[in-house]
Amino acid sequence: MSFAEITEHVVRGKDHTTFHLAAGPVDGPLVIFVHGWPELSISWRHQLPVLAGAGFRAIAPDMRGYGRSTVHPDPADYAQEHIVADMLALLDQLGRDAAVWVGHDWGSPVVWNIASHHPERVHGVASLCVPYGTVERGFEPLLELVDRDVYPIDQYPVGQWDYLRHYEESFTEACAVMDSDPYAMVSLLFRAGDPSGVGRPAVTATVRAQGGWFGGGQPPRVPLDPAVLTEPDALAYAAALERNGFFGPNAWYLNHERNAEYAARARNDGRIDLPVLFLGGAFDHVVETVRSRLAEPMRGLCSDLTEHVVASGHWMAQEKPAEVNAALLRWIATRVAAAWPR
Repeated sequence: MSFAEITEHVVRGKDHTTFHLAAGPVDGPLVIFVHGWPELSISWRHQLPVLAGAGFRAIAPDMRGYGRSTVHPDPADYAQEHIVADMLALLDQLGRDAAVWVGHDWGSPVVWNIASHHPERVHGVASLCVPYGTVERGFEPLLELVDRDVYPIDQYPVGQWDYLRHYEESFTEACAVMDSDPYAMVSLLFRAGDPSGVGRPAVTATVRAQGGWFGGGQPPRVPLDPAVLTEPDALAYAAALERNGFFGPNAWYLNHERNAEYAARARNDGRIDLPVLFLGGAFDHVVETVRSRLAEPMRGLCSDLTEHVVASGHWMAQEKPAEVNAALLRWIATRVAAAWPR
């Protein structure tokens, strides 16, 4: 087959089924891409053929609660420990001991946890947008790193993370608003970075004050942003969310205490001595790592860290795929050379 051909696969375990996309030679070095909220394996559609063309076996699963993977009924089923177990089971089913792991958004804590709990299963770990030492450790570490110049404590007690509290306090309502029009949600969310938002509070800082997402009403319909999505891409995302609903994706937000307890059991006091790549978004106004202190814990916890700022918003792999691909390939070639195709 052509190395750039993307094929579909399903791995079935006792309690969980994982769908995944694959590209590249079956015996090529393995790179596994882990998506975030509210995405799918297709979020890596620009990375899979490029890595495959370089000789890697590139894999992108639909994560627990998404797409064609199992949607579990209990919010506790979406704690990080269970999701890490899904990924290790996938690795076993692929017949591999280790991989290069790449995560984005909620996929980032997954790959951070794999690296910090199971370093023997990792050649190197890369994250887009979400630095280590933050959300995988629960809610409190996020509060300590809020930029109080942008989010004065009297106006924004929990900074840009107000929306996380909304999920905890009004989970059913949050899901209902999103479920009312998944296509509108996709159109609203997947947008290119806006430089005019630098230094301003993110919309996520006032969700509860506004009575929930969109004031508790339906999400407004806006045109797609072609810098991030085509119409077929948007329809694919929306179809999956129509079929499964937002329950699974949103349930990832309900496990901060469980995730903190899990993170506390990481090896080596949480230090990662593997090659690490972090790509920060210059215009990611929620996960703001360029001007705030949000990336500071990572810098103290990773002994072999490469950082690069991409002139993008949060949906980096889809907005700036060429720059993301170049950064990944350059990092693997120089810092994870043992995993480079022979």
